[in-house]
Amino acid sequence: MNIKLIAIGKTDNKALQTLIDDYTKRLSFYIKFDLEIIPDIKNVKNLSESQQKEKEGELILAKVTATDQLILLDENGKNFSSVGFSEELQKSITSTGEIFKSEVEKKDTKDLSKSELEKKGKESAEKEVNN
Repeated sequence: MNIKLIAIGKTDNKALQTLIDDYTKRLSFYIKFDLEIIPDIKNVKNLSESQQKEKEGELILAKVTATDQLILLDENGKNFSSVGFSEELQKSITSTGEIFKSEVEKKDTKDLSKSELEKKGKESAEKEVNN
């Protein structure tokens, strides 16, 4: 599995950047993690708040594929502890695997060739890597 954090605008706060770098390094021991910063939108003074959000949304959506699983981090969203958030991520990983498993179980595997089974397994693995 690959986690990609997409953020709008970089921070000028050196202490915060140090923490970001530290956590990015820590995560790399456990999972493939990428941080992608989308530059701030220019001329925001000429845009309404909703127009700015729409443009930011377009920039974010341009960075993801149809098979990616998205989790929006919002200050007004549901609050999780670190452990709680990791449990939610684990549920997501497990459910992706269960979807594939149930699809294979629906078919009579005797009717599937070895190459078809390998292809299904490879597609499932690629989805997990991309998510």
